[in-house]
Amino acid sequence: MKKWIPNLITMLNLLSGCIAAVYAFKDELILAGVFVALGIFFDFFDGLAARLLNVSSELGTQLDSLADMVTSGVVPGIVMCQLLADATGHSSTLFAMDGDLGWSSATSLFKEMTFLGFLITAASGYRLAKFNIDTRQTDSFIGVPTPANAILIISLGIIAQMTTSDLIYNILNNPYALIGITLLSCYLLNAELPLFALKFKSFGWKGNEIRWIFIAICIAMIVFLKIYAVPCIIVLYILMSVFNNLKNAKS
Repeated sequence: MKKWIPNLITMLNLLSGCIAAVYAFKDELILAGVFVALGIFFDFFDGLAARLLNVSSELGTQLDSLADMVTSGVVPGIVMCQLLADATGHSSTLFAMDGDLGWSSATSLFKEMTFLGFLITAASGYRLAKFNIDTRQTDSFIGVPTPANAILIISLGIIAQMTTSDLIYNILNNPYALIGITLLSCYLLNAELPLFALKFKSFGWKGNEIRWIFIAICIAMIVFLKIYAVPCIIVLYILMSVFNNLKNAKS
């Protein structure tokens, strides 16, 4: 019976991703973000449960990737499509039906390259497939993990809807800036860039310095910057990993 516990948690991740996708389709990005966060929470604990119960399996590995594909691949792709639709002057309800004609303004949407947002979904799928066969990523990551990328993209969507800053609003409503963010996201997902993982073998300072420093800065950012902290944290994660790589190379 215990062997089903991790898979059940993974299924909760998949369920959360499906609900998030529905809210993303409706352009309710705050609720989409809540369910993506819930899915990522389950994604963290399914692996932990498998290790604690010693019931890891190939089925669980494949199921985990399929769940991540929805929660951290499909949903951020939809969110970016919504951002591009808004930026190009289309209805924010991107997938609204128009009688028997299918998606409203579909021809115009393709013309404006709104669906380039789904490049994030494609790049996420490629990364997840690589991750399953890459033996180098047991204790660290190579390329930005799909959950981190999903958090980044969805946070940008939420900020675009909530911000009172003209500068931030103009950036997140500029189609060229959004396409640039999309392409950068696709690159970082699959780049040969080693990134540290927040996996603690012990909770002491030695050997975990970069992790504790990162967590402390993240807490401070969240306290002072609120939702604006989220994209800053992802950028910080990448920069600290690059610094750590340079330090290790010198050592």
